[in-house]
Amino acid sequence: MVRYLKPYWKQVILLLLSVAFQVYGTLKLPTFMSEIVNKGIVEKDISFILLTGGKMVLWALGSAVGAYSASYFSARLGAAVGRDIREELFKKILSFSISEIDNFSTASLITRTTNDISTVQNTLIMMLSMMLRAPLMAIGAIYEAVNLAPDMTWIIGLSVAILLFLVIMILSIVMPKFMLYQKLVDKVNLLTRENLTGMRVIRAFNNEAYEEKKFERTNTKIKKTDFFIGSVMGLTSPLMMLLFNGTGLLCIWIGVSLLEADGSYLGKMMAFMQYATQVIMSFLFLAVIFVMIPRASVSAKRINEVLKTNPKISWKEKGGGDRVSEPSVEFKKVSFRYNGAEEDVLTDVSFKAVSGETTAFIGSTGSGKSTLINLVPRFFDASSGEVLVDGMNVKEYSEKGLMKKIGHVPQKGFLFSGTVKSNILFGVDSDDEKRMKKAAEIAQASEFISKLPDGFNSKIVEAGTNVSGGQRQRLSIARVVAKSPEIYIFDDAFSALDMKTDKKLREALKSVTKNSVVLIVAQRVSTIRDAEQIIVLDKGKVVGKGKHKDLIKKCKVYREICKSQLSDDEYEKELKDARA
Repeated sequence: MVRYLKPYWKQVILLLLSVAFQVYGTLKLPTFMSEIVNKGIVEKDISFILLTGGKMVLWALGSAVGAYSASYFSARLGAAVGRDIREELFKKILSFSISEIDNFSTASLITRTTNDISTVQNTLIMMLSMMLRAPLMAIGAIYEAVNLAPDMTWIIGLSVAILLFLVIMILSIVMPKFMLYQKLVDKVNLLTRENLTGMRVIRAFNNEAYEEKKFERTNTKIKKTDFFIGSVMGLTSPLMMLLFNGTGLLCIWIGVSLLEADGSYLGKMMAFMQYATQVIMSFLFLAVIFVMIPRASVSAKRINEVLKTNPKISWKEKGGGDRVSEPSVEFKKVSFRYNGAEEDVLTDVSFKAVSGETTAFIGSTGSGKSTLINLVPRFFDASSGEVLVDGMNVKEYSEKGLMKKIGHVPQKGFLFSGTVKSNILFGVDSDDEKRMKKAAEIAQASEFISKLPDGFNSKIVEAGTNVSGGQRQRLSIARVVAKSPEIYIFDDAFSALDMKTDKKLREALKSVTKNSVVLIVAQRVSTIRDAEQIIVLDKGKVVGKGKHKDLIKKCKVYREICKSQLSDDEYEKELKDARA
């Protein structure tokens, strides 16, 4: 917390001054009360009572101003620190590779960014307002009590010892449950996110009851854990009140017995009771904070787990990014294996894709097509071998330099909440409407955009769920076209398009990709048959490389793919034409 408080040292000083003023003013009041009783009431001096009472009112008002200032600065500091932690955590998450995100899980990262930071922030606010005030108040009150009535100070010591014993007992019981509670919150977030995302599948298989039971089991565990924590913590208030009232009764009993020897003990007893109350309340506030700290420490550890995780993919500070006249992508004996996997997903893959040509990848499910092209923008790093962009290893690029060269369309076209316009121009610095409309036209999206209520200014909701899958894909393609990169990567980006739109879109793309490298992953032979280079993958290995006609003659795997997608007559005709 000290690291995050450093930029706000001026406000910390003002907070300390406010707390000190509040404590000093509060400690003055019992002394005034003692003087009013012993001098004003006993001696029936009305003017002294009024004068001292006026001083009490002024000091009370001053103490109230100090208390408000302390609360104001602690709330302001807590909010600022919460914002800074949230911002740092968010930036850290953005720097993670896919591997780190998968390790933590998306649901857990969301919980850490929201729930955990809120817990730390609320505890910090309490600490800033109470942690400073309570010790000062306790020390000051003990000092005044000892000077005022040394014969009764043992009462405070006994009360504090009992209080500390109760706090330690409660913490030892609830501490393990705080960690369990946060993990269960993670799981609830995971189940909620999973169910909302997979709602169509759940309904299609009529499995709502199964998902409800799965959620109910976790929800019940949270209820039981929360109930246990609440039950144990609920004991705090009655036990503290019992201690508080018991201390007051003991003060009166001892004070009355001492009155016989010293008549001035009446005022001292009343002041001592207030000081004893202040000491116990101070330790009570400390106890509340020490109850909150374990819960916050659990959240802080979870936040630190993210902040201290070093991304497996490290980038150069500077490197690459300049456009070249003849861009290229080259794989040199590249192999890749996921963390914890026993076998390589890709083995000894080598090829070169050059500008003005389309290089396509095809193969059965699980053959490594998507994994292969994900190595180009460094979503993962190759386990061995080299991935070169424009002749330079991708590991030598800065993140900005490499991403500047690449336009990537993922399998599932993802749209951000905003407008059609903001999504198409997502990767463009300028607000270029001409470029936007041209990109939409090439992506075959202009027609459906013109039918939307507000055209390019029509709203897009989160993840683009208010447009169809094909429309999402076309807008995702338009976004890449608007960026005008050196390297176009289409990861099965035409799968949701009908054959006619697919053909028109690929023909339109040729006008903007003639000086660029185009990498296409596809399931349909019709999408890639005109590619200058087709790479056939099977179980992570390159089993064929060439043009459509060459592969249908020489590559068994490619022939099988063609045969599965074409009618017998079409297949025989293709084979005959290739052999001619």
